[in-house]
Amino acid sequence: MESLGIGSRVQHLHYGKGVVVETASEFYTIWFKTTNTAKTIAKDYAELTVLEQTGTASEGLSLADIEQALDNVLTQRLHEFQLVPMATKWNDGTLIMKPADDSLQPKEVPIEVFFHKIVMVRDRLRLIEQKINSHRQLTDAEKIELQQYITASYGSLTTFNVLFRETIHQFKGSGKE
Repeated sequence: MESLGIGSRVQHLHYGKGVVVETASEFYTIWFKTTNTAKTIAKDYAELTVLEQTGTASEGLSLADIEQALDNVLTQRLHEFQLVPMATKWNDGTLIMKPADDSLQPKEVPIEVFFHKIVMVRDRLRLIEQKINSHRQLTDAEKIELQQYITASYGSLTTFNVLFRETIHQFKGSGKE
């Protein structure tokens, strides 16, 4: 039998259809849908039929290929990363939450910590927005309806815009363009 690459589709007499997920010198590791498990099968097993062959193991990725791909991904992600600066008047500040009942202890939080949490909420809302927009099974009407909830959430968070140094990072509800 010819050497199979990762992703090759095969038919096994007992396990049914499978996909090669790993290759070694003498064996293939094949994932079989019928058993939902991976099995180690000898490369010279006579009852293994090739349904669709991909490149051979010798055509696999080299360390240089992997390093280049990793470098590309990291470079791309670093360009996407934005440092969101807090307005300087809040540096080293403290948020104090004081209950009306004086017998209860107030809660103090460094503003930098609070600001970081606000930025994380904003980033997660943006991620949800992206997932909604790219969802294949939602209709346009459903996407618009979900978008309205996100826009309303942004509007509810505009109180915290005083913490942001740059207006580009601030929350905008449906009332602002």
